[in-house]
Amino acid sequence: VVADGRPSRTDYQVIGSYSEPALVSRLECRLETGRTHQIRVHLSSINHPLLGDPTYGQRRPNLGLQRPFLHAAQLQFVHPGTGERVTHHSPLAPDLQVWLDKLVV
Repeated sequence: VVADGRPSRTDYQVIGSYSEPALVSRLECRLETGRTHQIRVHLSSINHPLLGDPTYGQRRPNLGLQRPFLHAAQLQFVHPGTGERVTHHSPLAPDLQVWLDKLVV
């Protein structure tokens, strides 16, 4: 994103597109690296900032969100001591689910 930035990679897939209350898309992002604000910076750099992001999403109205619409549904890593793959899952936070339920395809 910037010439002197550290290498990072975010792959994404569109899993839903909506027309109301705004033209928005729901994405699944997979990080190959783990940089601070990586998803927020990458999406903003391609002119698709997160809803509710006051730092990187200023070009987009927040549509009533009090925080960025960003959720870590799954975290997976190799345990440094055992070498075992560890996976954690988390349901969508209630405030984001309420907002998501209002979207119209």
